[in-house]
Amino acid sequence: MLFLILWRLVTACSILLGLYMLYFGAVALFGFKKRRAMPHTSPRMRFACVVAARNEEAVIANLVHSLRRQNYPPELFDIIVAPNNCTDNTAAAAQAAGAQLFLPQGKIRSKGDVLHEVVEQLVFPGDYDAMCVFDADNLVHADFLARMNDAMCSGQAAVQGFRDSKNPEQSAISGCYSICYWMLNRFYNSARSTLGLSALVNGSGFAVTTGLLRQLGGWNTVTMTEDYEFSAQCALNGYKVAFVPEAVIYDEQPLTFRQSWRQRRRWTTGSLQGLQVYGSQLFRETVLRRSAVCFDMTMTFLTPFVQLASTVLGVTGALLVLAGHGVVFGGILLSGLRAAAMMLGIGAAGTVLGTSLAAALTVVLKKGNLRGVMKGVATFWLFTLSHMALTLLSFVKKEHSWKPIAHTNTSRIEDLSA
Repeated sequence: MLFLILWRLVTACSILLGLYMLYFGAVALFGFKKRRAMPHTSPRMRFACVVAARNEEAVIANLVHSLRRQNYPPELFDIIVAPNNCTDNTAAAAQAAGAQLFLPQGKIRSKGDVLHEVVEQLVFPGDYDAMCVFDADNLVHADFLARMNDAMCSGQAAVQGFRDSKNPEQSAISGCYSICYWMLNRFYNSARSTLGLSALVNGSGFAVTTGLLRQLGGWNTVTMTEDYEFSAQCALNGYKVAFVPEAVIYDEQPLTFRQSWRQRRRWTTGSLQGLQVYGSQLFRETVLRRSAVCFDMTMTFLTPFVQLASTVLGVTGALLVLAGHGVVFGGILLSGLRAAAMMLGIGAAGTVLGTSLAAALTVVLKKGNLRGVMKGVATFWLFTLSHMALTLLSFVKKEHSWKPIAHTNTSRIEDLSA
């Protein structure tokens, strides 16, 4: 009797997980639909281009250089670098390249802390219409600010640009990261933009109007992933994050699995923190306001819990099959051990094949071929499984400190535009 109850419970939960994945798959299909670019408008918005930098002496000047090459009136934007917790010459390198310096005074535990001080002490008192946020290792396409101006002049209050990669071909890990961002751009952000939902802010290459910041009471984030958190704050206050793929930045990706593990530990911890802080609020607004944006954001924030649930269900299902009297498959009665092994094998094979095909499709849609990124495509299944392992680890032990990732790629924007 207990066996039957457990089996029915596993079956019911598996159906719910299937519906969850079906939802994301259905939404992702709208990533194939071609979007219309926002109409170009004359420059009007005045931007504060903000960079939080920690030991970025090797790359900060190239970011500043790419921002100074913007096809946008120089009097309409300022480049503000905020060095924090530095033990190198980041500040001197940024200033020599032509940036203004802002030195945070409080205890800085994360980029969110830097943005809080910049907004309170520079953006609000200054004559800025919006703030753009970059990471020190970024390179910025010359039309970035012009396209952000287009979006904000059309009424958008929060805008995410296209996060591309400096070094997708440098290693298998950098290739996997690049594929992840290309997937996010097309199958999450572009798809949701097409459906009138909200994109996700993803770390850098985004802009927010001063008006929205004032409505939110400034930049106030408390988790390890301030971008994820800010996306939820927008949804809860009735705003959508627009996606503008014509506003492009290039991001340096980690090269080694060790660097990747450290960075993604912070991300998975932040996603769990986001679920704890905003999950119930998003669900409540989904019900009370019948908000499709909050519903979709709730589904996104549930991802860590769904990964945990799918793992538990998979293991429980295998144990039930193992403890049972066998399973009939293809007219053949398989013992519990063989049936469990077959179930786990089919699941593993499906994961490897599915993630590999998704990675290959993403690369072809972005580049037209797989040349140069085959190492990333071939190992993407392992990258995906390691991310799930990191999520499960974060349920047990959370990361509590922001550990910097060394950036050493000294490419200039001209190298990527050539």
